[in-house]
Amino acid sequence: MAKEEVASPDSKQQEMLEHLQKRLDLLDERLDNIDSIVTVVTERIMKQPITITFTCPKCGGNVEIALVGVEKPRR
Repeated sequence: MAKEEVASPDSKQQEMLEHLQKRLDLLDERLDNIDSIVTVVTERIMKQPITITFTCPKCGGNVEIALVGVEKPRR
């Protein structure tokens, strides 16, 4: 019979650390993407008004949210 190689505790810890590092890298990438989106939306709001309209699922009434900002002059 062939002997099965048993992973040492050090190699298991190394694998867990590599997996954790990959997950942290993915989280960092997602946070960067969210930051980019928020920045673009904020810049747009500061340049012109945005209106969001939706219908309430309970009462059927329309709800309108207006976001208005003033862009600071650049020197």
